[in-house]
Amino acid sequence: MPLSVLSIVGYTEVRSPPCIAALYVNAVSTDQNYCIYETNSDLPIFLPQKRVIKKKVCGYYSHTLFLQKCLGIFFYSFYFFLSCKGHELLSELQQRRFNGSEGGVAWSPMDDELLAQPQVMKLLDSLREQYTRYQEVCRQRSKRTQLDEIQQKVMQVVNWLEGPGSEQLRTQWGIGDSMRASQALQQKHEEIESQHSEWFAVYVELNQQIAALLNAGDEEDLVELKSLQQRLSDVCYRQASQLEFRQNLLQIALEFHGVAQELSQQLDGLLGMLCVDVAPTDGAAIQQTLKLLEEKLKSVDTGLQGLREKGQNLLDQISNQASWAYGKDVSSENKDNVDHVQGVMEDMQLRKQRCEDMVDVRRLKMLQMVQLFKCEEDAAQAVDWLNELLDALLKTHIRLGDDSQETKILIEKHRKFVDVAQSTYDYGRQLLQATVVLCQSLRCTSRSSGDTLPKLNRVWKQFTITSEERVHRLEMALAFHSNAEKILQESPDLPESALDFEQFEEVEGVGKSLLDRLTVPVIYPDGTEQYFGSPSDMASTAEHIRERIKMVCLKKQQLLQPDASIRES
Repeated sequence: MPLSVLSIVGYTEVRSPPCIAALYVNAVSTDQNYCIYETNSDLPIFLPQKRVIKKKVCGYYSHTLFLQKCLGIFFYSFYFFLSCKGHELLSELQQRRFNGSEGGVAWSPMDDELLAQPQVMKLLDSLREQYTRYQEVCRQRSKRTQLDEIQQKVMQVVNWLEGPGSEQLRTQWGIGDSMRASQALQQKHEEIESQHSEWFAVYVELNQQIAALLNAGDEEDLVELKSLQQRLSDVCYRQASQLEFRQNLLQIALEFHGVAQELSQQLDGLLGMLCVDVAPTDGAAIQQTLKLLEEKLKSVDTGLQGLREKGQNLLDQISNQASWAYGKDVSSENKDNVDHVQGVMEDMQLRKQRCEDMVDVRRLKMLQMVQLFKCEEDAAQAVDWLNELLDALLKTHIRLGDDSQETKILIEKHRKFVDVAQSTYDYGRQLLQATVVLCQSLRCTSRSSGDTLPKLNRVWKQFTITSEERVHRLEMALAFHSNAEKILQESPDLPESALDFEQFEEVEGVGKSLLDRLTVPVIYPDGTEQYFGSPSDMASTAEHIRERIKMVCLKKQQLLQPDASIRES
């Protein structure tokens, strides 16, 4: 079977610890049981095949650790060599004892040879015992070395976390004065967390190694291992808690500045809306504007309430920073942070208050404009009402009554009708006066007061002229009907001298004047003319008057005929 021979090319040693040593091992030949190493000495080194190293082994070792590894290889090889030689010698002695001498000559062992076999066996047992004791010493040294290495790594982690790591957190106390500044601080904190995560990974690995050693269970090492594990865990958990606290603080600060920025934009939008002078065209547009203002103001109220909640949460977190101060006085840093948070909330409150005051002014102005538009609309409505009353007066108020009693009723109805028109006119005048006051308050010009007032005055003038004409005709009709009824009333006992024929002439004259009046139109100041009722209505009224005149004339003739017959006789 081919052999693979291994040769130790050499090692380099730097004696000032920690030193760097490199052991180069090249495979040459081997068999199933042994690996043969060639060294610079005359003594070969034998290792089991499973110990064969098939690659270059480089590592960083302390001076003592390197020597321990080299001595371990040397002693094992030397023990293996001596054990092999001892067993070969023992085997040879046994064969010479039982097989005799070479060439068929009887062999008699000498006394020394007889004593050699138990001595060799005793030496082999002693060698085996000494090597076993040596292995136990090596095991204890290896465990101590492993403990020292773990302790060294633990101290590296602890020293970095309590040193540079803590110093990084100690210098990070601000929360930023804006959303962008808070984001920059968060990015810086993420970089710090990234550096800590590398050491936390080492902590996890060390914790696993310590847990494995604890499970192995050497009583003498349990106290030291638990102490190392407890200290490492305390420092790492404390540092992780500080990192988490700082991250939560920055997240709350970012949310606070985000809400403040959004609220500031809402206030800017509301202020911009309030600074623009609006000129709504009607009441509906004003109501829509008022609704929009109220919605924006409600949104600002909600935003300010959210800012107060975020700010109070942030202040609570800032007040807890002192517990992570590492003995550093952070009162000034905390005071700056607290002053900044409170300043932002106070500034937003003042801005909101100013906007509310401006909204109140704008709301009052809008309501005044609504009132102005309402007054203008009602004034125009008053003009329309007067026009309707005038139209009704001309078209429907045309009867003069069939007798004096009916005429009196018509006069009374007309008086009430005029009172309604007068109230409408006064209402329109008051509305127009209110529009003047509102326009002066709003520093604007009315849309319709310039032409509504002339329209109101014009239609009122036309109504008064028409009403006066109506009253004059009713009074003439009342006089006509009263005198006619007095003449036409049957009075057999009335002496003839009591009837004055001038009354007949007066009634006839009033009747004819009334008939003439019916044909005369109402003439307005602008030159326009209007007639009461339709021609058929006027003809019907005139016909009734003529009938009464005829009756009066017939009565007169009846009175004159007896008087003529008396004179003839």
